[in-house]
Amino acid sequence: MDFVTIDFETATAQRDSPCEIGLTFVENFKIVDSKSWLIKPLYEEFNSFNISIHGIRPRDVADKPEFDVLWNEIKPLIENKFLIAHNAGFDFSVLRKTLEAYNLPFPELEYSCSYIFSKKVWFGLPRYDLKTLCNHNGISFNHHRAEADSRATAELAIKAFKKSGVTSKDDFPEKLRTQIGKLYIGGYKPAGTKKTYRAKDL
Repeated sequence: MDFVTIDFETATAQRDSPCEIGLTFVENFKIVDSKSWLIKPLYEEFNSFNISIHGIRPRDVADKPEFDVLWNEIKPLIENKFLIAHNAGFDFSVLRKTLEAYNLPFPELEYSCSYIFSKKVWFGLPRYDLKTLCNHNGISFNHHRAEADSRATAELAIKAFKKSGVTSKDDFPEKLRTQIGKLYIGGYKPAGTKKTYRAKDL
């Protein structure tokens, strides 16, 4: 089971304002590497709420490259890979909106959401945010920094897959009852819950 976990931190509420990206690489259920990049966003002003979450300030990214420059390094690390994010709806909208802002084509990749499939693995938790799930599973991390969050997501996913008997992404529809999302040139298909349809009682 090989995959890459991804996490973004943003400067504002705008999805095309990433100020940090983190990636963690998993091969055969083992974390082999993790890394992060600070990003100079398109927006000079940072939202104070966002700063209160991740602690990244404009001065921290003033001399960092913008996303279109970093993309040359990041794209080969994720293209044609299987990616996982916690709340993938957010992270992949950041990726899409930022690529669109720079007029860059989408990469080809498949992805899933650990927030969604965790609900199928650990029943009855009060919340399914990353911190709650990690506390439940004894995973400690520095929350709301991209590399730490991506690494925690990787640890969580490994535990979820082992608990549910998942050995490849082909097992997701049956064992996790989730549908895998796709990103491709010209569009995307969101990850989500696999619908179960029951025959009508006639």
